[in-house]
Amino acid sequence: MGKNFDPRFTPDLTPKEMLALGVFGGKYMTDCKEEFPKDWFAHAKLCPTMHDPALNFFGVNASQPLSVWRKKGWIHPMDPRGWFQWYCRYFMGRRLPEEDDLQIRRWLAIRRHIVQILRHCKRGDVACRKRQRQAVLHWAYDARKF
Repeated sequence: MGKNFDPRFTPDLTPKEMLALGVFGGKYMTDCKEEFPKDWFAHAKLCPTMHDPALNFFGVNASQPLSVWRKKGWIHPMDPRGWFQWYCRYFMGRRLPEEDDLQIRRWLAIRRHIVQILRHCKRGDVACRKRQRQAVLHWAYDARKF
């Protein structure tokens, strides 16, 4: 678990850390917790009934509905909840070479948002571009350190 990652894929945060910080309005994967280690959810900020942006680390909504992701064809049938579900399973050791390559390339593409944060915000100013910071946090980049 947490090892043998593709060398291109170097996330800043583990799934457990992401859940504890507050991602996806607390709603993400509340119905499949039994698949993952219980300790991932010990300090997770979750809301099984609704998406609550106040639970996000930056307190803002930075998500599109899952329906949008499905419509755009971004959801693989094996991971019906999207990228984070893929990441959790990848972290646990599952490998699907073609899907892993696709998801890792999508993860790499998020760096364009980090560049914008670095260009427009003073280092450590977590109030600057909160929505963009929350979005990169959803992709396992630690937006607190930029």
